[in-house]
Amino acid sequence: MIEDKELINVYGARVHNLKDIDVEIPRNSLTVITGLSGSGKSSLAFDTIFAEGQRRYIETFSAYARNFLGGMERPDVDKITGLSPVISIEQKTTNKNPRSTVGTTTEVYDYLRLLFARAGIAYSYLSGEKMVKYTEEQILELIHKDYQGKKIFMLAPLVRTRKGHYKELFEQVRKKGYLYVRVDGEVREIVHGMKLDRYKNHDIEVVIDKLVVNEKDEKRLKQSVATAMQQGDGLIMILDAETETVRHYSKRLMCPVTGLSYKEPAPHNFSFNSPQGACPRCKGLGYVNLIDVDKVIPDRELSIYEGAIAPLGKYKNAMIFWQIEALLEKYDFSIKTPVKDLTDEAIDEILYGSDERIKIKSSLIHTSSDYFVTYEGIVKYIQMMQEKDASATAQKWAEQFAKTDVCPECKGARLNREALHFRIHDKNIYELASMDINELYDWLMKVDEFLEDKQRRIASEILKEIRTRLRFLLDVGLDYLSLNRTSVSLSGGESQRIRLATQIGSQLVNVLYILDEPSIGLHQRDNLRLINSLKKLRDTGNSVIVVEHDKDMMLAADYVVDMGPKAGRLGGEVVFAGTPQEMVKTETLTSQYLNGKMKLEIPSERRAGNGKSLWLKGARGNNLKNVDVEFPLGKLICVTGVSGSGKSTLINDTLQPILSQHFYRSLQDPLAYDSIEGLENIDKVVNVDQSPLGRTPRSNPATYTGVFSDIRNLFVNLPEAKIRGYKPGRFSFNVTGGRCEACGGNGYKTIEMNFLPDVLVPCEVCHGKRYNRETLEVRFKGKSIADVLDMTINRAVEFFENVPQILNKIKVLQEVGLGYIKLGQPSTTLSGGESQRVKLATELSKRDTGKTLYILDEPTTGLHFEDIRVLMTVLNRLVDKGNTVIVIEHNLDVIKLADYIIDMGPEGGRGGGQLLSTGTPEEVAKSSKGYTPRFIKEELKKMNVRKRPN
Repeated sequence: MIEDKELINVYGARVHNLKDIDVEIPRNSLTVITGLSGSGKSSLAFDTIFAEGQRRYIETFSAYARNFLGGMERPDVDKITGLSPVISIEQKTTNKNPRSTVGTTTEVYDYLRLLFARAGIAYSYLSGEKMVKYTEEQILELIHKDYQGKKIFMLAPLVRTRKGHYKELFEQVRKKGYLYVRVDGEVREIVHGMKLDRYKNHDIEVVIDKLVVNEKDEKRLKQSVATAMQQGDGLIMILDAETETVRHYSKRLMCPVTGLSYKEPAPHNFSFNSPQGACPRCKGLGYVNLIDVDKVIPDRELSIYEGAIAPLGKYKNAMIFWQIEALLEKYDFSIKTPVKDLTDEAIDEILYGSDERIKIKSSLIHTSSDYFVTYEGIVKYIQMMQEKDASATAQKWAEQFAKTDVCPECKGARLNREALHFRIHDKNIYELASMDINELYDWLMKVDEFLEDKQRRIASEILKEIRTRLRFLLDVGLDYLSLNRTSVSLSGGESQRIRLATQIGSQLVNVLYILDEPSIGLHQRDNLRLINSLKKLRDTGNSVIVVEHDKDMMLAADYVVDMGPKAGRLGGEVVFAGTPQEMVKTETLTSQYLNGKMKLEIPSERRAGNGKSLWLKGARGNNLKNVDVEFPLGKLICVTGVSGSGKSTLINDTLQPILSQHFYRSLQDPLAYDSIEGLENIDKVVNVDQSPLGRTPRSNPATYTGVFSDIRNLFVNLPEAKIRGYKPGRFSFNVTGGRCEACGGNGYKTIEMNFLPDVLVPCEVCHGKRYNRETLEVRFKGKSIADVLDMTINRAVEFFENVPQILNKIKVLQEVGLGYIKLGQPSTTLSGGESQRVKLATELSKRDTGKTLYILDEPTTGLHFEDIRVLMTVLNRLVDKGNTVIVIEHNLDVIKLADYIIDMGPEGGRGGGQLLSTGTPEEVAKSSKGYTPRFIKEELKKMNVRKRPN
C-alpha cells in the first residue's frame, strides 16, 4: 500500500454520472484514466479533481480579486486530499484570434524579436546598403577627412518628400535666425510669406552654416554640427559647394547612399501586433480583403445593359448607370457593348473610378444644363458596404464579391519594410519564422560561427533560451510546424502539445497536470516522443494525469484507472485501478482489448467499389507537391501519414471546399489545384466533425436530429390536445405558450451571488420540467412531454416502438452506441465523440441516394476501443449502401479495416506533401516508403497470429 501522503484521494465524487466513487491516485506518477466514451473519465479528471484544485487556488485570493475572476463552483464531492496546484491542458482552448501564432503562444517569437532588436544588422530598403550610425566625434573626423580645405554648406533636414506649402515652417525657421534653406536641391533665401506648391512633394533642409573646413575653425565646426543635429533630429547633410554632391551623416541608423534613416530598433518594431512593427496595409494580418473582379463581372459575354455587372444587375434609370454611360461615351462605346469588347482602360475606370469629373447630359436627367459629377467606381462602393458602420445586410451583400488575398505590400510577411530589412546571417525575422521548427533549430545551432564578436556576446543568452524552447517543441513531435503558423489552423492535439511544451519549459515542480487525450493527431511514430515528454514532466517532480484511449500510453503508465462498466447512467464507476501489468490480467472491457481477447476483426475481403472514381489533380496548397489522387467511390477510404504530411490540406482544405462550392455554392475557396474529375458520380458531400451540436443548453439530441418535431406532432394529435386546441408550439420549451414562464423553459433559474459562484436551482414552479401545468396534462401512454425528454434513448426506443417515424430516428441513435444519453440532454454536456455520433446518426436516418461522400477528420478522438467498433459498424453500413466514406486517421484499428489507403508523407511540414502509396492495407504494407506501412504490417501480423488456433 502506498503511504497516504503520496496519494491524491477522492472521496464520494458525484459529478454528472459518477456514482459516489472513491479513487486514489499516486502522486509523482503518470496515471492514465480510461474507459468508454461517456463513462465519466472527464467528469472525474476535469470536473472533479481539476475544478476543486482550481477553486482552492482562487479561494486564496481576496474577496475583491475573486469578484473579478468569477467564482468557481464547488464540485459535488465529499473531499479530496493530497491535491497540488492544478494545471489543465485541454483541447478545447484553442485561440481563434488570427494574430495568435505558434511563435507567440510559445513565446519563442518574443525572444526572436529581442534577438533582432539587439543583434540584428540593418540594411537600407532603398539601396540594399548596410546602414551606418556615427557619434558626433566620428562625424567631425569624417568631415575633416572628406572636406579638408573645401567650402561646404551644413544642412539639417526638416521635411522629406512630403506635400504642403510650408509657409508656417519657413516663418519659424526665419524667427530662429536662419537666412537660407535648400528646397528641392536649390539653396534659397528665406523671404517673408514664402510658400511652395502644396500639391507637390518637397525636400526641405535648413542651412545651418556655410564655412571652409580647416583646423582653426574647429570650435565653430563642432558647434554647427551640434546645432544641425538638434535641428535635423540626429541627421545632418553636408553639401559640397563646388561639386554640389551631398553626403548624409546620422547618430541613428542611416543609409550612407540615400540618407534614409531608421528608428533605433526595439523588440516592438518586430511585432506584427504593434503599430510600430506591423505592415501598414494589412495591419499585421498578412492578408487583405480585396474585391474579386471575376465575381463583380462573372459573364463578360453580356453587356452592362443586360446586367454584366453583378452588383448592379440589369439597366434601370439610376444615376450610376448614367455615369457609366457617360464614361463609356468617352471611349466610343455604349452601355449595350458586351464587356469582352470594352478596352481594359474603360473597364478599369468603371471598376475603380475616374480622376476627371463626368459630364451627364441634361437630356438624360431633364435639367436645363449639363451635370458634372465625380465617379468613384463600383469597387469603392462595395468597399464602403464592407465598412463597420454599414448594416449587417449590406455587409453580407458586399461579402459575396470579396476575396481574401495575400497582402500586396508585405507579401504575407505581416511586418513593415524596416523590420524586414534587419538581418542576422542573411535571414530576416520572417524567414526564420517561416522555417519548420527542426530546420530553424539546425540553423540556430550553427549561427554562432557567422556572428561578429559583439553580436555573439549580445546574443548568447537569447539564443540559449530559444534553443531550449525549440527543443521542447521537437520533443512533443511538432517539428513540422513553423513559428508563423496561425493558432486557428492547429488541430486540438497540436495546440495541446504546444501548451505541453510551454509547460515543460516553465520547469515547475510539485504541480498536478491533467491532460485530455494529447495523442490526438499523432502518428504511431511520434507517440513514443510524447510519452517520453510526459515522463520527463513526471521525473521533475510533478504528478501527471492523462485521460487517454491509446494502447501505448496505457501500457507506459505507472497507474491506470478504468471507468465503466458502460457509458452514461450505466457508467460512472471505477471498474479497475492499478498498474497496467495487473490490468491486462483482468476481464474489464478495456483490458480485453489490451490482452487480445477482444479485437476488431479484419474483413475477409475488401470491397471492390462501384468502379467509378473521383480524381483530384495538381493539388499544391500549403506543403502539397503537385499531387494527383484518385478516390475510388463506393469504398471506405483512409487517408494516413505522419502529422503535418498534408492529409488535412488535401481533404479539408482542397477536396471538401471544391465539393461544397459545387453542390452548395459555399464561399470558402479551395487551395490551389489544377482540375477535378468525376463530380457527376456523387450528388452531395457531408462533413461530420466533432464540433458541439449547439452552444446553448437549449440544444439537445432530440432537437438536432429533428425527432423532437415528430414527438411534438404526436402530442398535438392526441385527443386531449385537440380538445384544448393545442398547436405544435405549445410543446416547445423555446417559445411562449406551453413553456413554464417562470424559468423561460430552461428548467432552472440562475441566482447571482456577488462574491460566490452563480447557483443554478430547479425552477420552483415547474420543478425542472420546463413546461407549465396545462401542457403536462397531455399524456401519451401515461407520459407527458417532459417525461419523454427525460428518457434515455434505450427507454425511448421501447416506448415509441409503434410510432415508425419517431422510432426510425431514435433507433439509429441507439445503433451508434448512444443508448445511454437522454433525449433532452443539453448538447453542452456531450463529449466530442458523442456529438459526432449524433451527427452521424442524423445523416444515417436521412434517405440516402447511395451517391453521398462523407468526410470524417479523426473520428476516433475520444473513443474507446469498443466505441471504435460501434463507429466502424456505422461507417460500414454507409459504405454498404453504395456511399463513399473518407476518413483521415492515425488509429490502426480504423486503418486496417479500410478498403483503400492513401498514404501521405514521408515527413511532416516541408518534408511531406507527397503521395507515397495507395491500395488495400495489404498492398500498402508492402511499400517501403514512409512510416505507415511498417505499422500496418505489424498490426496485420498480430491479427494473423491471433487468428491461428493454438
